[in-house]
Amino acid sequence: MSRRRTDAFPPEAFTAELASQETARVKELHAAGILRQIWLRGDLPGAAILWEAASEQEVRDAIGSLPIFKAGMLELVALVPLKPYPGFATK
Repeated sequence: MSRRRTDAFPPEAFTAELASQETARVKELHAAGILRQIWLRGDLPGAAILWEAASEQEVRDAIGSLPIFKAGMLELVALVPLKPYPGFATK
């Protein structure tokens, strides 16, 4: 889960060009299969992203490639590894 650093950057810092670059990179990561799903947060600017990767470092590298993160305008709030839920497994 991420949060846009609106406390440190004025609204005009989040330009249309930067948003376009971010969208393009998100689409690339989705096409590569590492970014599985993305939702915009409803409480404040930011996103919740479901990643699929072999390691946490792979996810951190992908997050680090996002233009808004590179610009220092995005804060990683939580990165939580998930495990399969066994309740749906067949016996």
